[in-house]
Amino acid sequence: MKVEQLYTGCLAQGAYYIESKGEVAIIDPMREVGEYIDLANSRKAKIKYIFETHFHADFVSGHVTLSERTGAPIVFGPNEKTSFESITAKDNQEFKLGDVTIKVLHTPGHTMESTCYLLIDEDGKEHSLFSGDTLFLGDVGRPDLAVKSDLTKEDLAGHLFDSLRTKIMTLADDVIVYPGHGAGSACGKNISTDLVGSIGNQKETNYALRSDMKKEEFIKEVTDGILPPPAYFPLNVGLNRDGYKDADVVLTEGKKPLSPKEFESIAENTGAVLLDVRHQDEFASGHVPNSIFIGINGGFAPWVGALIKDVNQEILLIANNEQLDETIKRLSRVGFDNVIGYLEGGFSAWKDEHKEIATVETITSNDFASLLDKEDLQVMDVRKENEFISEHVMGAKNTPLDYLNQFMGDFSKENTNYVHCAGGYRSMIANSILKARGIHNLVDVQGGFGAIKNTTAPVSDFVCPSTL
Repeated sequence: MKVEQLYTGCLAQGAYYIESKGEVAIIDPMREVGEYIDLANSRKAKIKYIFETHFHADFVSGHVTLSERTGAPIVFGPNEKTSFESITAKDNQEFKLGDVTIKVLHTPGHTMESTCYLLIDEDGKEHSLFSGDTLFLGDVGRPDLAVKSDLTKEDLAGHLFDSLRTKIMTLADDVIVYPGHGAGSACGKNISTDLVGSIGNQKETNYALRSDMKKEEFIKEVTDGILPPPAYFPLNVGLNRDGYKDADVVLTEGKKPLSPKEFESIAENTGAVLLDVRHQDEFASGHVPNSIFIGINGGFAPWVGALIKDVNQEILLIANNEQLDETIKRLSRVGFDNVIGYLEGGFSAWKDEHKEIATVETITSNDFASLLDKEDLQVMDVRKENEFISEHVMGAKNTPLDYLNQFMGDFSKENTNYVHCAGGYRSMIANSILKARGIHNLVDVQGGFGAIKNTTAPVSDFVCPSTL
């Protein structure tokens, strides 16, 4: 028996490869499925089943393409309804894979079709649990993504409490836990950085699995502090339920080279977003006017989904040559398939044509601290609220990037706005959006708060949220 976790860091997502006697099951594959096919082929094995733990909201799964290429059936748990052929498994139904068995455990709560898969080894021992978004290491799945008029997040949290107590916590302590996500995923609040755990360890360390916890207490703790889900989440659910284009087709369609003249013309005559994925320092030193920065080397796909909102939005890319394929792939992972072309030759070609160039003024953290010593500055901190509450520059205003639209009126039209985040990535995204909206009196603080707190700048300690 072979079990392998195939982890995609940019989405904090775990897919799984299970093999026994030349038969393979894939659980929650990513949209680019070549890796799974190549792995099976290299081991002279055949993909027999594709298991989905639920309709994913944060990424487009590869189940449809993988099934088309291999002929393997797609298996969902109870309560699913797809627009393509799939198996709707029953609770406790078993699927044979070589000498091992995969058992369906229906665990509604994160969504109503949410299902875990229990791997039973050759000796009949319960070996490992592929827990999807029902159970993470240190956390559980958020219960607000399947809310309907007749089903509240509290209702879903109640279902999740029951699922955990009747299906998960009854398993042996030595059962390995392979979660659907790791730290950084928007599908949970406090997910551990660990990628593999055990039922026993989770009973000891996971707040949601406390043995003395009452249902009402669980519902309150699980629902407390949940931030609104990104706008693209329900759109991805639709793609995972109804089907989508092959990722290779999306890549081919998106790689349409455009000269600076063609790029400029399309930008002026369409509503396309001009998306610059280079490093933030490159963007600051020069970029196409009205382009938005979201760098490929940061939390790219989640930020695209959070800030662009509509997966059908047309996108024009500005990237270095070596970034192009990876950018289109990462966009497709979260359902953004409508790249209509890219600036051939990158930003260098734009400069060579003597086109208008925009920049973002920057300042070092030490120079920023020196200015603070002399005068009051308009300091805008675009980190998340919990980061700001923990520690921040005295007098700074918290305007989280996730909700920047709500804070547009807080940016001064007369005075300079000094913008920072934790390390410089998010602040450059914010500055690009602000400039595209006509706010140009901006200065980006290099290195963000991580650099600022090592200067003489006055920094606050923890602040109670009620005082903000």
